[in-house]
Amino acid sequence: QVQLVESGGGLVQPGGSLRLSCAASGSIFSFHTMAWYRQAPGKQRELVATIARGGPTTYADSVKGRFTISRDNAKNTVYLQMNSLKPEDTAVYYCYAGESRIGVMYDYWGQGTQVTVSS
Repeated sequence: QVQLVESGGGLVQPGGSLRLSCAASGSIFSFHTMAWYRQAPGKQRELVATIARGGPTTYADSVKGRFTISRDNAKNTVYLQMNSLKPEDTAVYYCYAGESRIGVMYDYWGQGTQVTVSS
């Protein structure tokens, strides 16, 4: 069973930075896609950024130019570097991994880490 464990959340002032980490229990090379989602109170979970096995990335318009997703296959870890944080970035951030095995898709989620941007 794959486990994803997020860390790095916390309280930060507007304009500050945080780096989230998502450590997988196994090799992340088996995942065709890894991503970060977030969910603010009273809102639906939204996609923040994705990174494919080969390295291509995508970002939500709201975070382009401020957030960077990256992966370290040797450490089985995906990161989300968040700069120029805004109060509207406040949410629980979730790590996601997608795997395809013999034509069957598997989705894995972490438990989430809270990010609060406030002065």
